[in-house]
Amino acid sequence: MIYLDNAATTYPKPASVVAAVTRAMTEAGGNPGRSGHTLSMRAGEEVYACREAVASLYGARAEQVVFTQNATQALNLSIRALAREGGHILISDLEHNAVRRPVAALGRERGGSWGIFPTGQGDPEQVRREIVRRLRRNTCLVVCTQASNLTSHRPPVAAIGALCRERGIPFVVDASQSAGSCSADLDALGADALCAPGHKGLYGPMGCGFALFARRYLEEGGERLRPLLYGGSGVDSRPERMPSLLPERLEAGTLSVCAIAGLRAGVEMVRTLGQDQIHAHACGLFHRMRQGLEEIGGVTVYRPDEAGGVLLFSVRDRESEQIAAELDARGICVRAGLHCAPLAHRTLGTPPDGAVRISFSVYSTEAEVEEALAALRDVIG
Repeated sequence: MIYLDNAATTYPKPASVVAAVTRAMTEAGGNPGRSGHTLSMRAGEEVYACREAVASLYGARAEQVVFTQNATQALNLSIRALAREGGHILISDLEHNAVRRPVAALGRERGGSWGIFPTGQGDPEQVRREIVRRLRRNTCLVVCTQASNLTSHRPPVAAIGALCRERGIPFVVDASQSAGSCSADLDALGADALCAPGHKGLYGPMGCGFALFARRYLEEGGERLRPLLYGGSGVDSRPERMPSLLPERLEAGTLSVCAIAGLRAGVEMVRTLGQDQIHAHACGLFHRMRQGLEEIGGVTVYRPDEAGGVLLFSVRDRESEQIAAELDARGICVRAGLHCAPLAHRTLGTPPDGAVRISFSVYSTEAEVEEALAALRDVIG
């Protein structure tokens, strides 16, 4: 089997990740922060070690890392924590439903509004101008993906962050497709929160993700951040309110220790290989796949000049799901359709049924690309 659906989740997982999950389950089976016995302490050590590993990717401190179930939960948490009642929110034209739907829901629930700004070809000054044109007096939040989940396009998030700092507007970055292949410093991005899953480019298991909050929320206290969930945190149990300090203020309930332990192992692998080297490997595969697809008649590759881990294409007069099904019958895993991102598909101008997405990981090879291209020639005819 050839697996080319890594933008959905990376597969296979590193042996070190599998071993870390097993070790946590067998040797650190207590509930972190809930008891003082040995197994609870071991679990707490696993969790803190992962906080440190994640923070090290972004020049942050361990306490800035808030663990979640996935990136969707992290985005819901961050958007609701930072948006104001009745405020106006701006999102980019490439956003996933994990951003679009929470923002739309807030508009309905809190009486606010939201709008979309175009990212165009990613020119920083042009994007800044487009955002400024759409700002309102009550704009309370800007959200933008660091990398599209459809193509390898990367909007100028640092320029957007600088604009938001100038205007005093909180900024949330969706790093779902960039974590693990795009080096970044949280302060340099100007982000109030950066959200990512553990199971994609960081090679951890499903069931873990994180929201990384800006340092000032440690220094000023977390009371400004509205929790998404309320409940036990393992500290300061008497008050009715959640604790004021991060990360406990935003982490209610028992954490997924085994998944978090696996995430730490995945982060350590990424740090060892180097994010720039991981990206370069994906770019090489992207170029060969694009070249091969362009040699096949009737194929459209979207944003073909922007190389990276994700490539999107459609075939004239063929439905994307049909192409994916025929590839699956030949043992090749890709994803077709709208990829939970109809807004981004509209921006790219794909067919109504969407397109076919191919996405690479560190385990993808040139031989697999050639075999996939041979299958596509057969399928497309």
